[in-house]
Amino acid sequence: MVVLRREIGDVLRDARQRQGRTLREVSSAARVSLGYLSEVERGQKEASSELLQSICAALDVPMSLVLREVSDRVAVAEGLLIPDTVPADLAASMGCTGEGGWARTRSELAPIG
Repeated sequence: MVVLRREIGDVLRDARQRQGRTLREVSSAARVSLGYLSEVERGQKEASSELLQSICAALDVPMSLVLREVSDRVAVAEGLLIPDTVPADLAASMGCTGEGGWARTRSELAPIG
């Protein structure tokens, strides 16, 4: 079973470690206790949206990218293929159509196997 708080914690830890930063550095920048951040990273605590935004800001990583990575991990755990393009309807709503834009056809998420 996929536990969302664990996936979020893994993504946050991966981002912090890729930056070569310590829990202490990030907890200070995010204004959250070191112990609580550690529990969030280990998937033991659920981060509120406000806390998640604070941690993302401290890591200088957009929350949307963190959530996208979490979503991709959940999709893989559910046995779904992950599309590597932006959906055409989203691209059209953003005005990114035509040559060189985001609009490209893609199939919907499909089960693997």
